[in-house]
Amino acid sequence: MTSLEHAERPAVWAEPTGPIRFLADTATIARSELRKVTRDPVEILTRAAQPILWLVVFGQVLSSIRAIPTGSLSYLDFLAPGVLAQSALFSAIFYGIAVIWERDLGIVQKLLVSPASRSALVTGKALAGGMRSIVQAVIVTIVAAAIGIHLRLDPVSILGVVAVVILGSALFATFSLSIACLVRSRERFMGIGQLLTMPLFFASSAIYPVSLMPDWLKVVAGLNPLTYMVDALRSMMIVGSVSEHGLATDFAVLSVTFIVLIAIATRLYSRLAT
Repeated sequence: MTSLEHAERPAVWAEPTGPIRFLADTATIARSELRKVTRDPVEILTRAAQPILWLVVFGQVLSSIRAIPTGSLSYLDFLAPGVLAQSALFSAIFYGIAVIWERDLGIVQKLLVSPASRSALVTGKALAGGMRSIVQAVIVTIVAAAIGIHLRLDPVSILGVVAVVILGSALFATFSLSIACLVRSRERFMGIGQLLTMPLFFASSAIYPVSLMPDWLKVVAGLNPLTYMVDALRSMMIVGSVSEHGLATDFAVLSVTFIVLIAIATRLYSRLAT
């Protein structure tokens, strides 16, 4: 018998299991979703038009008439993080319509019979929805700097803003995905999405302080994840701003809400195949 016949066979790597498999599947789904953005970047650019108008037109007018008291911050400084959060919300809340398209094309059925877990499928899509908002965040930040808003530009603040934008957008993308799992038509989904965006936006600290709200609306704002997203963005994005709830509380609320919504969407996702 030759030495070649005695040679060891190449080692066979075992399939990853547990958390490693979950992370690998999540990353694969997220990459797949992000490729769709690179094929049609115009969609993201057009979605950035509305928040830019809020800054350049709405913000400039209210800043000049000093109608809303914002303490030591100018109104434009106060508004910019709210507009950034609005941009993330509006982009993410309609993310679920793509899932309805996938159901109609039979893609969801193929994903459900793949080895990837339901939670990995949902988390991957949610993170992709979060990362889609980064481009819009960059555009809004550039416009904010151009009109003289006092931005924090140190690396820690920038990384913090990016983290909040991704986490907040992923949260609302998961919320959108949950709605898509319950709604059977794209038209009905669009109606529900439009119904939800304005209450979420106006029942937050995005365009005016919570202290100006009536008591019942303060309660709603305290339950609204967008309030904590705006608070975190404002404290890390604007010079001289301090978090009202504390950054730890902001991140905790966003993270816990995201995990709960992931659990809900994971249970609902299988419905798309029926």
